[in-house]
Amino acid sequence: MTGAAGGLGLAYSRLLAQRGARVVMQDVGAGLDGTGCDPQRIAMAAARLREEGLEAQAAPGGIACRSDCHAQVDAILQQHGRLDFIIHNAGWVEYQQIDVLDEARFDQMMTIAAKAPLWLAQAAWPAMQAAGYGRIVLTTSDRALYPQYVQKGLAAYAAAKLAAVGIVNVLADEGAAHGIVVNAVSPVAKTRVWGIQGEPDELHPAAVAPGVAFLASPACRDGGWILRASNGQFHATRSVEAAAVTYPRDLHAVSAGSVEAVAAQWPAIAQATIEPR
Repeated sequence: MTGAAGGLGLAYSRLLAQRGARVVMQDVGAGLDGTGCDPQRIAMAAARLREEGLEAQAAPGGIACRSDCHAQVDAILQQHGRLDFIIHNAGWVEYQQIDVLDEARFDQMMTIAAKAPLWLAQAAWPAMQAAGYGRIVLTTSDRALYPQYVQKGLAAYAAAKLAAVGIVNVLADEGAAHGIVVNAVSPVAKTRVWGIQGEPDELHPAAVAPGVAFLASPACRDGGWILRASNGQFHATRSVEAAAVTYPRDLHAVSAGSVEAVAAQWPAIAQATIEPR
């Protein structure tokens, strides 16, 4: 469990441990801007779960590069002999509008939200493949998935969170033959990134945890889904192609042979279809 020192990661860890999992809780103890290091944060979080009679182990090492991710997984396999699930929760929110967006900050966002889970999955893949079993859960965000929920200044954040969806789509397909199920969660909860210290008055992290625990469990057998989770409610979504399409030669779509034809038929080409729910 990455990013497990508080908020959602701690809530996920607690519920999984209550259900019998032996949870290795990773967190470097970074600040709200994603920088810095405080190993005491994860040590205290793991100790709190152990005080509750749960099996939890602190892992303060980083996941900012491929070798660090492989080292985290290798240490777990050496100590425990197996790795049933990876939940990548680590991340932060940072606002930088396009005119001041910094390349180094963009790269750091991509490193944690997209590259880290890819390297963690790569490291765990041989052991999971040999076991014929594995569950991997990445984190995305409605701020990236739905145009009506975007916020100014979150271009880097949205890019990284959508990259995670692409990784899920591919790894779900690669893992299917080996019993490795890969999904994403798009959670909403009031945590430290909202400026909340302690238990919030609403949108509790614990209300998201059951969905994530399901994705990490043997009961979850379908990959390639995005589980939206908020306020004790869950909705799974993914892009699904129309039935009549024979991609890429026939999109079963509007034909247009010129710029003018595209412009004239734009209302039929770009239909704002509301999902029935």
